[in-house]
Amino acid sequence: MSSDESLSSVDQRVTWHPFTQMAEWSPLVIERGEGSWLFDTEGRRYLDGVSSLWCNVHGHSQPRLDRALRDQLARIAHSTFLGLSHEPGIRLAAALVDVVPAGLTRVFYSDSGSTAVEIALKQSFQYWQLRGRPKKQRFLRLGDAYHGDTLGAVGVGGIELFHRVFGPLLVQSIAVPSPAGTDGSEALSRLEAELTNRAYEIAAFVVEPLVQGAAGMLVHPTGFLSRASELCRRHGVHLIADEVATGFGRTGTLFACEQESVSPDFLCLAKGISGGYLPLAATLSTEEIFSAFLGARSELKHFFHGHTYTANPLACAVGVESLALLRESTLANAQSRIPELTAALGRLASVPGVRSIRQCGMMAGIELESIDGRSVGVEVCERARAHDVILRPLGDVVVWMPPLSISADEILFLERATMVSIMAKGSR
Repeated sequence: MSSDESLSSVDQRVTWHPFTQMAEWSPLVIERGEGSWLFDTEGRRYLDGVSSLWCNVHGHSQPRLDRALRDQLARIAHSTFLGLSHEPGIRLAAALVDVVPAGLTRVFYSDSGSTAVEIALKQSFQYWQLRGRPKKQRFLRLGDAYHGDTLGAVGVGGIELFHRVFGPLLVQSIAVPSPAGTDGSEALSRLEAELTNRAYEIAAFVVEPLVQGAAGMLVHPTGFLSRASELCRRHGVHLIADEVATGFGRTGTLFACEQESVSPDFLCLAKGISGGYLPLAATLSTEEIFSAFLGARSELKHFFHGHTYTANPLACAVGVESLALLRESTLANAQSRIPELTAALGRLASVPGVRSIRQCGMMAGIELESIDGRSVGVEVCERARAHDVILRPLGDVVVWMPPLSISADEILFLERATMVSIMAKGSR
């Protein structure tokens, strides 16, 4: 990189960005963050309307999280969790077990939402092998499900594009219709039929509780999750709750499962677990599942999976402080902001071009009417930048998922920028 070359031009020359058509890429280089705001290299500020891909919880440059990171850095940046342990990893695991749904007692760390789901799939699969049920090798999932981008996670997803591109590499899952937009009876009926007929070969049912985020903020009817949980237990099939997007206050409770009093067999966490500071994930399981893997080393029953940066001490130290701050104040702020977010979305619902609004707590999707096959969602999000807001679309659905620390005035700013961007979408 030469001294006279801009960061933007170097980016275009050497990087390959995720989910980005690089032929049309125009970099916006972020230099720093403060609260709900991001600042580019030119000093312009933007409201972070998607929490830096749904992971920022308390805002950027949060003093307590900064301090926790610096304090841990003064001790050690990384030490393996394979055969060793360390205080931040132990403390975060204990803190998580204290707040997750009852019955989840064991924490297995990884580094992303995809790996958290992969681990749940592999642990469920191996559990049934260890318990003498080797035919239980299949997984149930919802239509349009998204559980990550690694091959196992894609295999239990229902994004048609992913299956079209990577289909030959995938383990095929069994689809149940999404209950979103319905009373859930058809989905439950199909789920019950699959469990009744095929429980002998099904290891687990994988589901995002309450809302399917990457599918377009598809909100489930009340009662679907609890009924699905009952069916899984009745038929001896694990329930894997993917709370990578919904966890840590996003739906208005610490975890979405709480709203229907569901205790899954596996709980997958990532994104907000470190407040959006560092890559970290966790897969929680029950003591009964954990016990199946115990035995003499020579039996080779232990779980053969791990990552170099599993339970990174820096990430875990920030995670401990993030969870404490969430419980002390940030969750309460989010709960007080939900009605204001709902009101803002209600006003947007009457804007020409808005087809529907979907919301679950601090997660919302604004579905737009298509125009001649154009990427309307992309156009609206690009226009929002001119009004100092960063948004990302899911097709023609514009996502709102701001930091849980957002203020009432910032919600109004988000609303105004989104409204003018939608109203201008008919022109190029």
